[in-house]
Amino acid sequence: MQARLDETLRRGGTVCVPVGTIAQAWRSSRQVRLARLLKSRDIDIAGMTPNVARSVGLLCARSGHDDVVDVHVALCARERRHAVATSDPDDMLHIDHALLVIKV
Repeated sequence: MQARLDETLRRGGTVCVPVGTIAQAWRSSRQVRLARLLKSRDIDIAGMTPNVARSVGLLCARSGHDDVVDVHVALCARERRHAVATSDPDDMLHIDHALLVIKV
């Protein structure tokens, strides 16, 4: 994951992490890679304002996916035209089949 981050930044790209993933990073040891990534000063943390929360809720309803954090990730990726790095690509594609998903 660090190599992907380094390559993205070397090419002038950006990395966005929705704020809810921070809570997930510290809930268990399964999220060690994400926790390491969040320590980088080159990461843009996407907050959840009331307007974003409404958009996430609407996308949850449209996609039938009830994980708010996953849906926020998908929304951020869609808005920024970013790929999603995930260990569960099927979940992300269930939310938005047009997402570019990288399995990690």
